[in-house]
Amino acid sequence: MTVRIQPSADVSDDATIGAGSSVWHLAQVREGAVLGENCIIGRGAYVGPEVRMGDNCKLQNYALVYEPAVLEDGVFVGPAVVFTNDHYPRSVAPDGTIKRGDDWEAVGVTCREGSSIGARSVCVAPVTIGRWALVAAGSVVVKDVPDFALVAGVPARRLRWVGRAGVPLEPGPQEGTWVCPQTGDTYTEKDDILMEAHQ
Repeated sequence: MTVRIQPSADVSDDATIGAGSSVWHLAQVREGAVLGENCIIGRGAYVGPEVRMGDNCKLQNYALVYEPAVLEDGVFVGPAVVFTNDHYPRSVAPDGTIKRGDDWEAVGVTCREGSSIGARSVCVAPVTIGRWALVAAGSVVVKDVPDFALVAGVPARRLRWVGRAGVPLEPGPQEGTWVCPQTGDTYTEKDDILMEAHQ
């Protein structure tokens, strides 16, 4: 499997791009970034220095993933999503001098396996998006998102549970169980934590 990089993309020689991955027009992949196999970096997207992406990730057009973000396998990041990386952003220090790169502590967003971040959402670091969770378009995520949670709003709050297929789960036959209407997979809920039934 070959790597496809469009001529207008800016990919650092120090970045690692996995087999089968594509970097489209005007995208930028900075030094030290690592992309797994079969990743797609859309038009105008930005991948910061030392960002880590697993296999089969999709970063849609104009998404901005700032270091030190970590995306596990199968993560979807929608168009114009922003991952922040600074607790207290300022251009200048209190004395008015311009801040330098080492004047602040970078904090990152972590996206667990299979999670999806909807278009124009903002994830305010440090925050973790759980396995197979779904962040609705336009949300602002300011706290960790549980595995399999569907969150929406400003700030984002859990509305439903979703399964691996991404569709909302339906109540199962027993209390505390949930069923995916698309796959038939079952899930169990205990103390606001959802797990696949086979675990």
